[in-house]
Amino acid sequence: MNIKRNILLNPGPSTTTDTVKLSQIVPDICPREKEFGELMRNLRNDLLKIVHADSEKYTSVLFCGSGTLNIDVCLNSLLPKDKKILVINNGAYSTRAVEICEYYGLDHIDLKFPDNEQPDLEIVEQILKNDSDIALVHTTHNETGTGLLNPIREIGRLAHKYNATFTVDTTSTLAMRPIDIEKDNIDFCMASAQKGLTAMTGLSFIIGNKQKIIESKDFPKRSYYCNLYMQYDFFEKTGEMHFTPPVQTAYSAVQAMKEYFAEGEENKWKRHTRVFNAIHKGLDELGFKDYIRRDLQSGLVVSAIYPDDENWNFEKVHDYCYERGFTIYPGKVSNTNTFRLCALGAIDEKDIEDFFEVFTEALKVNNISIPVIYK
Repeated sequence: MNIKRNILLNPGPSTTTDTVKLSQIVPDICPREKEFGELMRNLRNDLLKIVHADSEKYTSVLFCGSGTLNIDVCLNSLLPKDKKILVINNGAYSTRAVEICEYYGLDHIDLKFPDNEQPDLEIVEQILKNDSDIALVHTTHNETGTGLLNPIREIGRLAHKYNATFTVDTTSTLAMRPIDIEKDNIDFCMASAQKGLTAMTGLSFIIGNKQKIIESKDFPKRSYYCNLYMQYDFFEKTGEMHFTPPVQTAYSAVQAMKEYFAEGEENKWKRHTRVFNAIHKGLDELGFKDYIRRDLQSGLVVSAIYPDDENWNFEKVHDYCYERGFTIYPGKVSNTNTFRLCALGAIDEKDIEDFFEVFTEALKVNNISIPVIYK
């Protein structure tokens, strides 16, 4: 099959290999067959390896949905009765966690910091020290709206110091930026298959502490479909998802996992870093400014500030690039107009060089000054 290759520089879904795409073309199978159950079992075990998790202590639980579903599951399932969630919030995806708390009526603290700064750990500790009702701490590893990297290892250490469970949204870092669940003090991390695994949309997973999941059996039940213990228990008893899984998507995840291990954690991270550096090189040459200080960036997402040029029109620039096989994406920043270029997916440095040829053409066609103008 001749499949057109698009370079997706949006924050997911990401560019996939043809082998991952074609792995979905399989004979029809009922997902309750033992053969498919074995596939799911192996997939769950392999997910643990990505974050160096001991299978005696940790497990992975699969769900049908996007990355937001994982946040929903963790927050509504892992909070004991009459306890509180601390959300360390410096971006759009931690804000989403706050919105989930509000929707369920979960008692929570929305601890806000500027979206271009890391949290002040002294303030975090003071909150934890002063409020013994906090049983769960949540934050985002890479705030994908901006590319800001949060210090999860340090936050996790504080959460554990004050006997709280630590959940981390690793949707846009897992299987890209190396994570060690023990060393990083994580109790639960999460992602969806279309991000770091470079598979297809529709399959999400939570990797976390087995004992804490079992303990959550007695916590208030706030959702039927999105309950972590219920899904875990059904997997343990039957080897299957409680409800119908995304069958073809699971096959693509298996193939993507094979390609992940073939490339290797270290080499994959080096490739993403090459892409990230090439993005910065191209933006620097055109004169664009970063929204996030470079030493605070995740190495996966670059947010560039719109230039002060009357001819700048993101939609026109986007459309020019899109028609030529490259996708760029607006930022998620409350007070500054930005666009994002992301180092995700099955791409490498040469793809970025090709993109900047097209992107530069888009600026010229739209009479946007080069280097770009900031007042």
